[in-house]
Amino acid sequence: MFIRTDRLFLRPAWAEDADGLTRAIAHESVACMLARVPWPYERSDALAWIGAPRDALLPSLLVTLPGEAGAIIGGCGLHRDDAEGVAQVGYWITPAAQGRGFAREALGGLLAIARMVGHRRLAARHMADNPASGRVLLAAGFRPTGRLSTCASLARGGAAPAVDYEAELADDEASAAMRRSWSAPEAYAAAGIIAAA
Repeated sequence: MFIRTDRLFLRPAWAEDADGLTRAIAHESVACMLARVPWPYERSDALAWIGAPRDALLPSLLVTLPGEAGAIIGGCGLHRDDAEGVAQVGYWITPAAQGRGFAREALGGLLAIARMVGHRRLAARHMADNPASGRVLLAAGFRPTGRLSTCASLARGGAAPAVDYEAELADDEASAAMRRSWSAPEAYAAAGIIAAA
């Protein structure tokens, strides 16, 4: 699954992405804010993630910059929250690309994909010491549940306090227009990428 936003191209990872993915995510400040990313992060970790089985309803995508030769600047995806059975969003942006609204834009693209594959409710959480991630979630339409939880973190070597959010995905006219524009073949051509049939 692919999607083109105003400035980004979200796509699956391939084996050739291992080095670029490692460079983008191998920062302690990034790994410590994520649940499933070890620290230190090695190329072998990137290859393991790239080669992992995927559920078509739970895409895991790289966030790339089409105008910069497809440079990998982050990742986003959906995974199943075993506690509630609701899909949960995750996202990260490499430090050099932070502060430019890329996380919010990538999350918007991910939500469009979630609607397309049939999700109507999503969960999210961020580490309590990462309030910037909370601002991204609020801007994307998530709302705090009022619950605090703990989130396992491979990089931290244990659980960390987390803040829980949820979102209802309305399939309104604006969402439908967004899906059409971001998934149109012209969006791929504008990015210099040929859409798969």
